[in-house]
Amino acid sequence: MLQNPLMKQMLDFQKTSFDSSFNAVAKLQEQGENMMGMFLNQAVWIPNEGKKAVLDWVDVLKKGRDQFKQTVELNFSKMESGLGAAEEKKK
Repeated sequence: MLQNPLMKQMLDFQKTSFDSSFNAVAKLQEQGENMMGMFLNQAVWIPNEGKKAVLDWVDVLKKGRDQFKQTVELNFSKMESGLGAAEEKKK
């Protein structure tokens, strides 16, 4: 797709870096979610409405994280397409 190997390497490096960083942050967030779940199960003094609010908040954060990843992946794809089109025009 990309004729310029340096540009392709740079884009691949950025994608790999993003994926690695994103996966590390996602694992940390999952651990936090698990700890929060254990806490909520043991905290009998928190009303059910409060527990539901926290769980809803966790769901919103997950959806936001997933949307962010989709947006970044879409833009990486557009970048590859744009660079490929620019290379085709040079020929």
